[in-house]
Amino acid sequence: MSATAPATPKSKGYKGRPLGRILIKMGKVNRKQVHEALAVQKSKRGPIGQILIDLGYIKDEDLQFALAAQIGMEPVNLDAIDVQDETIKQVPNQMANTYRIIPVAFDPATNTLSVAMSSPDNFQATDDLRKLLGLGIRPMIASDDQITAALSRYYPEDAGKSINELLDEIGQDADLAKFEDRGESIDLEELKELVEANPVKQLLNLVLLQAIRDQSSDIHFEPFEDEYKLRYRIDGVLYEMMPPPRYLSMAIASRIKVMAGLDIAERRLPQDGRISLAVGGNPIDLRVAVLPTMFGESVVLRILDRSTLSLDLDKVGMREDDLVTFEKLIKRPHGIILNTGPTGCGKTTTLYSALAALNTIDVKILTAEDPVEYDIDGIIQGQVKPDIGLTFARFLRSFLRQDPDIILVGEVRDLETAQIAIQASLTGHLVFSTLHTNDAPSAVARLLDLGVEPFLITATFEAVVAQRLCRRVCKQCKEEYTPTEDQLSKLQLRPEDVEGKTLYYGKGCDFCNGTGYRGRVGIFETMVFNDDIRQLVMQAASTNLLREAAEQNGMRSLRESGLLAIYDGVTTIEEIARATVVTE
Repeated sequence: MSATAPATPKSKGYKGRPLGRILIKMGKVNRKQVHEALAVQKSKRGPIGQILIDLGYIKDEDLQFALAAQIGMEPVNLDAIDVQDETIKQVPNQMANTYRIIPVAFDPATNTLSVAMSSPDNFQATDDLRKLLGLGIRPMIASDDQITAALSRYYPEDAGKSINELLDEIGQDADLAKFEDRGESIDLEELKELVEANPVKQLLNLVLLQAIRDQSSDIHFEPFEDEYKLRYRIDGVLYEMMPPPRYLSMAIASRIKVMAGLDIAERRLPQDGRISLAVGGNPIDLRVAVLPTMFGESVVLRILDRSTLSLDLDKVGMREDDLVTFEKLIKRPHGIILNTGPTGCGKTTTLYSALAALNTIDVKILTAEDPVEYDIDGIIQGQVKPDIGLTFARFLRSFLRQDPDIILVGEVRDLETAQIAIQASLTGHLVFSTLHTNDAPSAVARLLDLGVEPFLITATFEAVVAQRLCRRVCKQCKEEYTPTEDQLSKLQLRPEDVEGKTLYYGKGCDFCNGTGYRGRVGIFETMVFNDDIRQLVMQAASTNLLREAAEQNGMRSLRESGLLAIYDGVTTIEEIARATVVTE
């Protein structure tokens, strides 16, 4: 049977009509039942569709079809049609299973794909398909059971192409091969043709879905003179994947630009953009950074997966005593709390978790960030835009007229920002910010270097928290082991230091892609300002003296926190040696 076979139930003429009337016309309820539901709605409130389900008059599937008819979506009976192979090829296996959709018909004249889905309000999936496939999408409604059966029929999960298989196919594609050795000589019209090529779209979609499934934080597309590298960053470490052909570099960069709404004709200047998707019902933001290089455009996609983000202070990895200290610090009425560490060490997540814990109806929280990584309900978040003069300092000046209780400044980059943050603290606000230093005591030297007066540091700063992220030992393949003297020497340990302690490593399995690690854990160093430390700051004491005073006050160094994580079986000697340095 063709893909234009009649679908049931009918929906013509239902668009915009009341839901109760649509259900009556569809023969699912009678007028008396609708009036009964309306009476319940008056007394109890709530959507009439759900009330009819609760009364037992309709099923959820009936409601979905009626809602679809109300917005003009046509129903399709997937059991009664046989979708053509050419139509099925428009949507890759992994995408069909991820979004739970079935392509029903493809019209090449209008470049429109009719797609069956089981939920009429899945607008995000429709938008995602438009971005990923580069086609017009005409959504249709089918029952969930029919979608499941059709996925098994047309897209068995074990029959999906891998990236390697798709790359092999691309290597044999004559239409794409003609662009080999063309370099930068491809004109705009040819580039548009290349960007719309099905293999290019399929490859990029597969790379994106694979990276999200592997919980990658970044995808790197890197052009070199003789090769084109594809790398994923997983748990902070880069892994090289099978490289696409070199001549696809411009096509892939341009395809990403199209999805991010950037200018594909501009290849001389850096560009930044954003792509929003909802993969498997989870909101995903892709931050796009395009950089011109000697051999083409290097593109990095930062994956911000909100489904894996846990803004819970209990889960950031602090040990119990550190967590108790930190929770007391963030409940102070005013002062400055700094979070320090290199890029990608989890500072933003820690500060977001602190804000989430403080985010109550009686508290006004404002943030200035570059960029805003995750939006949090109830918090006013601002995006820094230096190119139009909207700097951290400019934001901060305006913040003080917005009657805030708590302020987050993404980063203290200069003296002006530091001075305004200090002024905010002195006028009764709690201020959070970040700084790039190796450890907590070094933050004081950095502030003095910026030109901040010592007496202002002592008057306003409450604590500096330094942190790192280390890879966790995979729980599926972790095994006990006895470290060699060579391994122990990396942390200046002796065999007697680990006597009676059990150490673990991951031997590698499918769950961790053979790396022995899965996920990451934070290690922390919290320097709380007390009278002794404030006195040393006023005397412009060295970082080493500050560290000694902080340790006497109970501060546990990053390395000591790392050793405890090793003894707890959470991470390995190699990870702590990589993430921390020995302090004399």
